[in-house]
Amino acid sequence: MKRMRGFFLFCSGTHIPMLNRAPVETNKYAGIGATIFFTGLLAAISGGYALWTVFESVWAAVLFGFIWGLMIFNLDRYIVSSMKKRDGFWAEFKMALPRLILAILIAIVISKPLELQVFNKEIKARMAITEQQVYKAQEDQVKTRYQARINELKTDIDKLNAAVQQQALLKDTLVQIAQQEADGTGGSRIRNLGPIYKAKKADADKAAADLDTLSLRNKLLTDQHQQQLQAIDSSIKADIVQMQRSRLDGFASRLDALGYLTRQSEPIRWANWFIMLLFIAIETAPVFVKLISYRGPYDDLLEEHEHIYEVRKKERITLRNRALEKKLAAAD
Repeated sequence: MKRMRGFFLFCSGTHIPMLNRAPVETNKYAGIGATIFFTGLLAAISGGYALWTVFESVWAAVLFGFIWGLMIFNLDRYIVSSMKKRDGFWAEFKMALPRLILAILIAIVISKPLELQVFNKEIKARMAITEQQVYKAQEDQVKTRYQARINELKTDIDKLNAAVQQQALLKDTLVQIAQQEADGTGGSRIRNLGPIYKAKKADADKAAADLDTLSLRNKLLTDQHQQQLQAIDSSIKADIVQMQRSRLDGFASRLDALGYLTRQSEPIRWANWFIMLLFIAIETAPVFVKLISYRGPYDDLLEEHEHIYEVRKKERITLRNRALEKKLAAAD
């Protein structure tokens, strides 16, 4: 227990020999040191997880997490140990304000990777949708390169089919006219198979022959166009298969998915804010504890020590100045 308390006192950045002269302050600074230590521990976990999502290397994540946590721990330790208790709260608050801003920035940085882990399932589901959207956009880009030729071939096929239909309609019309001339329901209104009928029948036969010729020619052209469409479709499929589809599971993709979820879902947005505020509270806790704590014997001893140091420094400077003046006077 004593070793743990000694370790937490070290984490608080206090001067242990001076604190031993004011033992009543031990628990306060041990609590501050514990807060600093666990903040560094959370920072290590957060930084290690962030690096693991990028490189997926356990050893690299552990090493980076340890270095990151140690840096945050040392920074927090310096922030708290550099704060001195004075007589006025607002004067102390003004001095602590830059440290509070820095602590808030640190809290936001170390909270983000843990937020990603908390909403990991929702983020994975959103990234799967994003991947499909990206793949669909890539496929559409491939199809766009061939779309002009596809439209041209389809337009030609439609024109060929329309020409055959138009010729078929003409043939049917001429056959009907010849039939009406034969049975007396049209044309000359005389039922006969005379010259007029034969002329109209010849026109109908010629239209039928033209239809057969046109149908055969257009069918060959249509088949060629269909083969070209199939070749283009095969080319599109081959290009899509050759596309590199890397998974969108990096750190930036996770952040983007989390941002989308917070914009679309109010509960997730509030939960995200609460997690961030929790880390801000943890990170700024040592500074606020130092601000709201009463001025104790340790602060008096520290101020006395600093005052004695300042006095002795001024005395040394004064003695050096006098010695220099005497040396200059003797030289004259």
